[in-house]
Amino acid sequence: MPSVLLDGDAVPASGELPSGALRGLGARPFGFYVHVPFCATRCGYCDFNTYTATELGPGASRADYAATAVEEIRLARRVLGDAELPVQTVFFGGGTPTLLPAEDLTEILRAIDGEFGLAAGAEVTTEANPESVDPASLERLRAGGFTRVSFGMQSAAEHVLTVLDRRHTPGRPAEAVREARDAGFAHVNLDLIYSTPGETDDDWRASLAAAIEAGPDHVSAYSLIVEDGTRLATRIRRGELPMPDDDVAADRYVIADTMLSQAGFSWYEVSNWATSPQARCRHNLLYWTGGDWWGVGPGAHGHVGGTRWWNVKHPAAYASRLAAGSSPGHAREELSAADRQVERLMLELRLDSGFPLAEIAPKARTAVARAIGEGLLQPEPFKRGRAVLTLKGRLLADALIRDLT
Repeated sequence: MPSVLLDGDAVPASGELPSGALRGLGARPFGFYVHVPFCATRCGYCDFNTYTATELGPGASRADYAATAVEEIRLARRVLGDAELPVQTVFFGGGTPTLLPAEDLTEILRAIDGEFGLAAGAEVTTEANPESVDPASLERLRAGGFTRVSFGMQSAAEHVLTVLDRRHTPGRPAEAVREARDAGFAHVNLDLIYSTPGETDDDWRASLAAAIEAGPDHVSAYSLIVEDGTRLATRIRRGELPMPDDDVAADRYVIADTMLSQAGFSWYEVSNWATSPQARCRHNLLYWTGGDWWGVGPGAHGHVGGTRWWNVKHPAAYASRLAAGSSPGHAREELSAADRQVERLMLELRLDSGFPLAEIAPKARTAVARAIGEGLLQPEPFKRGRAVLTLKGRLLADALIRDLT
């Protein structure tokens, strides 16, 4: 028996899912998330499940990681049975996936294709730090089947990058975008972070201008969240840096939406803008619209048919479980119909397509009317039976969602 309670139900050693989760398998879009938990250095704001070389300890190795991940993909095939599940999207995140050789990432992708089959036109994304790629590695990734790359730019201001503990120079993301384009990537994203302590409005405008000038077809922009246990949180607690201000973050969001819209980008999710429907991240849309996915890697989360599970976090424990022929699953939960409906509202209302008004609980109808009156929902989609956020509504999305659930 475990010495502490799990934060969910135990996952069987076989990884077997509840029978109810397998009903309708194949009718919903299916994808893979592959977590690569390695970083060259730890950024001060990051609380993701990542490890530098000195933090790995015995029993885990970058060199063995691809083979270990392939074992979990084979486990996924056994658990999901013979159902036809053409994989619509694959997303390699981290960490920094491109710290592994392109050949290792391609080996994992080939295993997914071999076990499940990639759908025609499947989207295959890898995250990358700008300094973790070069023209040759990008060409190998593209030749290996990757179709999209997402670079962590964060800022164009050197002093902001210093606060975030980012190691690339301000001009490197633009070079990386150009190299990706030259390698044949049609779809390239830049990730930005705003409201870092010490950042000014002009710093943020310069970062947006640099991102737009670099020529991606997708931009993600996130307000900095100070996570407990991070080096950034410690510095703020000591008074070395100020806590990010919510009003400043709202102003920065408006600046982002204005500049990106003027440059030909359209928002399709609260924190994401794309130059065309084809440029939208289909993998994230799979998450946001209730699809199924298998999460590969330490700490990775998966979801199939209302059952959500998560793997053990440390790479050594992950590798040990798979080497013993067992699931690396740490715990899981089965979502009730009510839970799934609440999650659907939380996710879909953040999209430009909005949420069906008819599916909002009767007790929340007063809140809907109030949101229209306060300019949080667009009137025209409302007339067509959809709740779609205005710009003001996007700024207050979390509070509005609470009112509607």
